[in-house]
Order: sequence, then structure tokens, then C-alpha cells
Amino acid sequence: MTCRYSLLNEPLIRTRLAADGSPARYTLPGLFVALAGDTIRDFPALRPHQRHPWHAFLVQLAAMALHKAGQSQPFASEADWKAALLALTPDYPDGEAWCLIAPHNKPAFMQAPVPDGNISEWGNTTPTSTPDLLDILVTSKNHDLKQERIRTAYPDDWLFALISLQTAAPFPGRGNYGVARMNGGSSSRPGLGIDPPGGPGRRWWRDVRIALAERITMADDFGYAAEEGVSLLWLAPWDGKSAYSFTALDPFFIEISRRIRLVADDELIKALRTTSTGPRIAKEESKSRKGNTGDLWTPIEIAAGKSLGVSGTGFHYKRMVELLFGPNYKKPPAQIIAQGDDTEGLTVIARAIAGGQSTTDGYHERRIPISPKVRQRLMVRDTDELAATATQRVQDIAKMRGLLWTATATLFDNGAAKDKFSDSAKDKANIFSKPFEQAEDARFFDELNAEIESDDPDKVRLGWHLSMAERAETVLRNAFHAGPRSSEQRYRARAAALSRFHGGLRSGNVLPSLTQHYREQ
Repeated sequence: MTCRYSLLNEPLIRTRLAADGSPARYTLPGLFVALAGDTIRDFPALRPHQRHPWHAFLVQLAAMALHKAGQSQPFASEADWKAALLALTPDYPDGEAWCLIAPHNKPAFMQAPVPDGNISEWGNTTPTSTPDLLDILVTSKNHDLKQERIRTAYPDDWLFALISLQTAAPFPGRGNYGVARMNGGSSSRPGLGIDPPGGPGRRWWRDVRIALAERITMADDFGYAAEEGVSLLWLAPWDGKSAYSFTALDPFFIEISRRIRLVADDELIKALRTTSTGPRIAKEESKSRKGNTGDLWTPIEIAAGKSLGVSGTGFHYKRMVELLFGPNYKKPPAQIIAQGDDTEGLTVIARAIAGGQSTTDGYHERRIPISPKVRQRLMVRDTDELAATATQRVQDIAKMRGLLWTATATLFDNGAAKDKFSDSAKDKANIFSKPFEQAEDARFFDELNAEIESDDPDKVRLGWHLSMAERAETVLRNAFHAGPRSSEQRYRARAAALSRFHGGLRSGNVLPSLTQHYREQ
């Protein structure tokens, strides 16, 4: 078997250019040159849940190559990048480790060599015929993310699938272990960072600079090998039993979690897989670290000393307030604003696949613009006032939702003047009040930025309270069509619901600013 689909020599990676969206293909070294020039707009083959693993891979790989070469700036030529990547694989100077397909006794890209090159024991597994079946979100049904849709797969489809599976996979079942950079197999590897204005190349180089600056600290704090550590975990043979200790690893190590080999029948690529009896990185060490591995993009829960776990609710506004301004999480290096960052146009980006027991709860991504005043306070880490303002807004939304829920429950209980509602009324009230909070979630940080940037924040907050009350009343009135049908009950229920709602706004128990405003009016 010869090596095929070389990332060093063949332009396999499809992109669209920033200038006009025209297509362009790159080798991996050529891609680094293009990223350094920020000439790329996006990667059309990249699926949403693969975005963070791809970005992290490019940052870690570039940081290791530059460090080994003693460079602090990106190489200017494709040839220099190629030489730097080959320097990471000195035992394979012909580039086998950078080919998607290689002899099984040698490493292929993100694929560990098979001892003696013998894959006969893998023969009982059905070959994976499409990359989206290789890298599928583990779900109970085939509706969260449709399987086997990529019927005509290109090499970069397999490239992205390999990176996502090998560096961000959870634990779906026995013999298939999750990665070390998460808190247990049912968690996830989140990615939080700052996205500067421009294309993906701007963020890539920003994070590479951060990685190079953090290298010594990471080695000291987490016990990595500061020099000559194992960087690419797919280079050494893996029998499914052997494992690396963290102390043997480079701070930016790129791991693999599964035993996989790509093969080709003519031009059709397929994947062969088999299980392992343990993870690639020592199980007990990984378990004790709880995902706290110094990852550049992973927040750490301070009290528990564990990495952030993302549930099915994703990055909702309450969670993001805590991650941005709260004291309970240690922000990862990539999320901390530095002096050299742009003064305008910065965005916080959060990405993760929500973990579950042998399943996943979908892919979640959120972008939050950073206003100038927020940027300034984040940079000097003076976030107490920001946290107080944001937390008060979270509480205000909860109060308004509670009032809306009570009013809709009154409606569905036929306007009865009581607080103990029927189960049916409660269920219907939940159905109508939940979308209200989701809508407030979507506009939360835009409204928060407006208050923080304003010279009269009290006026801005009052305006927000008034508009939020209007939106809540709209939801209540939209619920009228699902309320009682008979004429007598219908009018009584609607009147009682509106009275409950407006009475609550004026009572002083929900939002005192509104009570004062209505009195003045």
C-alpha cells in the first residue's frame, strides 16, 4: 500500500476566499500561509460541530511547529511550514504521518500504526462508508443530525471528521473512550474564546500567540514536558492497551481517542474501526484531572476543579453571564482579552456539543458582541459591576416570566381567583411562558450592552422594562385563543388574566421601577 492524499503535498482542503467568496484549495502548509494573511472566508465542507475541533487543531499544530523551530512569527512560505511540520514527525521524513491513507504499520493522519500492520482482527467490523457516519453526534434517533448524507465525500470531509472524532469525542459505549480534555466520557470539550474582526485567520493567529505565551505556564502548572514531549499521539503504534502519562506529553498535544484506519477502493475512501481496552491517555490520570488539562479554550469550575460541562440548554444567557462575568469559573487563556486585541469588533464565541449518558444533546454555539466599556473592564478584570448589572437583568426576566406564568395559568383555569392552579393550567402556562424567556435570551446581551454604554443607564433599563412588559402582554394575549371557549368563561378568564398581569406590574413586587413609572404617569 502506498501513501495517498498527502496533506503536505496535495491541495485537499477546500476554502472560500475572503475577497470574493471564490473557491480555493490548499495543502496544510499552504493553508497556514493563507491564514496568516487572513485571506480565507470559510471552509465549505466544515460542519458546525466540527468548527472548534478544527480551529483548536490548527492552533495547537502551528504552536508546536513554531516552538520547535524557535519562531515567534508565522512562516512566510509554504515550504517553510512544510519543513516545520515534517520536523514534528522526524521518524517519518517521507510524510506518511500526514497522509490520510498509509501502510497500516505506519502512522497515517490522526491514525495510529497498527502493531505489525495486521488489521485482520478488525475484519468483523463493517467499514464506515461516509465521513458523517464516522463523526456522528451520538443520538437516540436519526433526526438530531441526519446520518450518511455525504454520499460523494471529498478528502477534506474525512479530514474534518477524523479531527472532530479523535480530539472531541465523548464516550458512546464500551471500547470507545472519550478524550482527555473533558470531565468524563459523558461531558464535552467546550471552546470559548475571543473572535477578532476579520476572517478565521485573525482568530487563528491570535490564539497561536496566546498558546506560545502560555506554554511554560501550562507545562509548570499541569506537569507537561516543557521540551521534547509527545506532541502527535498518532505517531506511535497502539494496540488498544498502552497509554501515555500526562507527564510525557507536550503542552499542546493533539490526541487521538479511537483506533481507526482509512482505506480506499479505487477513489472511494472508507474507515475501518476497532475498539480499545482503555483510552490513549492514562485513564486514572484523566479521571483525576476532571478535564482540567490547561486547554486554551476550556473554562474551569473553580470549586470543583473540573472543566465546564455543557448540557442540553447550551449557552443560555444565565450560563453566559456566569462565564463572562461571574467568579465561579476560571476563564481559559483564549477568553481573556489582551492589550493587543482590537478596540472594537470583538466577539465572545462559545461552542460545544452537549454531553449525555451514551448520547449527545446537540451542538450549541453562541456569539456575544463586546462593547467598548465591557472590553475595557474585562481587560483589567474589573467585572463586579458588570456582573451585578447582568445578574439583576437575569432576575428581572425571571420575575416577568413568573408574572406571565401566573397570568396565563389564571387564564387556563377559567379566571378563577386562586393561586393553586390545576395541573392542566400549569402545563399550558409553561408552554406559553417558555418562548417569552427564549426571546429575552436572544436579545439579552444587546440590551445589556446598551445599558452599560449609556450615560443614563437607569433610563435605558426602564425602557427595557417597559418593552419587556409589552412583549409579555403580547404573549398573554396570544394565549387567549387556547383559553376557554364558552362566551361566559372566555371573557371572565381573559379579564382575570389581564387584571392579574397588570396588577402585578403595578404592585411593586415584580419590577419596582415600573410601579414608580406607572404612578408618575
